[in-house]
Amino acid sequence: MKIAFQGELGANSHLAISEAYPDATALPCATFEDALAAISSGEAELGMIPIENSVAGRVADIHHLLPHSGLFIIGEWFLPIRHQLMGVRGTKLEDIKTVESHVHALGQCRNIIRKLKIRPIVAGDTAGSARIVAERGDKSAASIASRLAAEIYDLDILAEDIEDEAHNTTRFVVLAREPQWAKQGSGPLVTTFVFNVRNLPAALYKAMGGFATNGVNMTKLESYMVDGNFFATQFYSDVDGHPDDRGLAFALEELKFFSKEFRIMGVYPAHPFRATFGQG
Repeated sequence: MKIAFQGELGANSHLAISEAYPDATALPCATFEDALAAISSGEAELGMIPIENSVAGRVADIHHLLPHSGLFIIGEWFLPIRHQLMGVRGTKLEDIKTVESHVHALGQCRNIIRKLKIRPIVAGDTAGSARIVAERGDKSAASIASRLAAEIYDLDILAEDIEDEAHNTTRFVVLAREPQWAKQGSGPLVTTFVFNVRNLPAALYKAMGGFATNGVNMTKLESYMVDGNFFATQFYSDVDGHPDDRGLAFALEELKFFSKEFRIMGVYPAHPFRATFGQG
């Protein structure tokens, strides 16, 4: 089975694939659009796509791309992000003058960058920076990437788990061409949907009321503009439960009444990581 992801081999998305689907083949794609296209065309059976990070926030591109992709969410995966500082074989910490990585990775490792007094250089992604450092062979240049990237590009890890925040975690969604709703009652479930409310006074307030009155736990509600229009807003939401559960069914019925567009993106098992925060 091939699973598409955005980035180069050794990226955190690749690491998530290796943990969630150890027997699968990871298919690297240059952009999120390319990864979604690979799934749509059948080149890959699934996709492993990051949707939000506990430090950096949401992956904005995905919220715009997902609703129009025609794909469905069939699962989720939470990956604790553990950044490693790495250099070419034989490099010592005192040799380093610059460090390259994705802008988020650099921002998440400010403490050690400041401590070592090295100059950060923004790269396209974490694994790509590891590959470039390996190809260049310069002992004064280091990369911040995953342990998997160090293995793939034969780099020495000079400092382990250098992230500033121990809770640094990325949530991924698993995408497929066809919907695969999890069976009702099969355990903790998540339902993801997108909607646009009708242009009525207090429409959003009224649309949301059904979730409160029916005791449905909403774990995410985000808004973003549609086609650059300041006055057209789409909402993306995650809730606990299955659409056929009595409470959620009533809540969605009320939501649909006040919405001009509504679509369920997926119904899938809640990852065990949620339970550690009392959400599962």
